[in-house]
Amino acid sequence: MVEVLRSKNLATKFQILLEVAASQPNIQQKDIARELNITSQAISEYVRELIKDGWLSSQGRSKYKVTQRGVDWILRMARQLQNYSSFVNKVVNDISISTAIADGNLSGGQPVSLYMKNGLLFASPVLKDKEARGIAIAEAKKNEDVGISNVEGMIGLKAGKITIGLMPNIQEGGSRNIDIIKLREEANRAGLVGAIGIESLTALKRAVIKPDYIYGVKEAAMEAAHLGLSFLILCVEEGAWVLVQKLERENLNYEIINLRKEGQLINI
Repeated sequence: MVEVLRSKNLATKFQILLEVAASQPNIQQKDIARELNITSQAISEYVRELIKDGWLSSQGRSKYKVTQRGVDWILRMARQLQNYSSFVNKVVNDISISTAIADGNLSGGQPVSLYMKNGLLFASPVLKDKEARGIAIAEAKKNEDVGISNVEGMIGLKAGKITIGLMPNIQEGGSRNIDIIKLREEANRAGLVGAIGIESLTALKRAVIKPDYIYGVKEAAMEAAHLGLSFLILCVEEGAWVLVQKLERENLNYEIINLRKEGQLINI
């Protein structure tokens, strides 16, 4: 990180030194204040600090000069800013090209419609009025990845819903006391399923359901929801509270259901 971007004090000193260097030795503090849009009193305090730092010398009334030490510091900050500018340009260039799946054969420079399906971005050669648009940067066959530039409009995306299916822990019987039919219904409704804990994993095995995730379940569920996908998470009550806090911080839609056999209550 560039030093002058970490501190308002250093950023202001950098600007003052540049103003002095551009007009030295005849420059008044009020002129610097006007250029930087801060008070003359603030400039006076900064000038005193710069002289104390050894970056600026006073040549008499309204006469200032940047010292060699000050010049060296300016050049060092300029190099840092130049390197950071190159980094910014790379980042911007990277994000200015979006990657999509070609929903049909595309040619370079062809306008496309953009839409989300199953959490993935697709580019279609069929232009539709209400969908976002872009330009394919190269030729691509159907189902190949393709770069899209000049994206315009909003890509419709509704956040998915996370369902937390509460399991009895091992002291309460674990997977033996799960409602298998209800579990299957919820898994089919959600699409993606994650298991947290041994009780949850064995319950899915009893229901003949293969989990999509058994590691990093919380993170996978939140990412899926942000991409418009629904997700079922199985966990015992002890782990549900932390999960709920994470979802609320992300402002994600969720519900809690009881997957115990009929008659067993939940305490959350």
